[in-house]
Amino acid sequence: MKVLPFLMFEGNCEEAMNFYVSLIPQSRIIDIVRFGAGQAGKQGTVMRATLNVGGQTVMCIDSAVKHAFTFTPSISFFVECESEAQLDHIASELGAGGNILMPLGSYGFSRKFTWLNDRFGVSWQLNLP
Repeated sequence: MKVLPFLMFEGNCEEAMNFYVSLIPQSRIIDIVRFGAGQAGKQGTVMRATLNVGGQTVMCIDSAVKHAFTFTPSISFFVECESEAQLDHIASELGAGGNILMPLGSYGFSRKFTWLNDRFGVSWQLNLP
C-alpha cells in the first residue's frame, strides 16, 4: 500500500509542476502521461503525473471535468527551510500572484514563518525553526 498527496488542477498542472521543481531543492518531475486525441481531457494536458517535491512524492492531474471546488488551505505543504534567505526567496516566489494567509514573521513557534496560497491555489507553510 502507498499513500500519496494528490493535486487536481484545471489545465495548468504542468506549469505548476515546473514551477515547484524550479523553486524547491531536491525536486523533479518523475513522469507525465498526457491526454491524447479522443480521450476525456483536452489533448496534451496532464492525465496523470508524478512529482517529487523536496523528497515528497505527489500525484497530479489536470481534471477533465470542471468542479465546484478547488484547493483549500486546510491541506498544505509544510516546508522546513534551511536558512532565512531560502525561506524569503521561496516565500517571494510562491506568494507572487497568490494570497498571503499569514505574513512572514515570528509567531512564537518558529524564528520565521509564513502561510500562503500560491498562484495555483496550493497552500504552503514555510518555516524556519
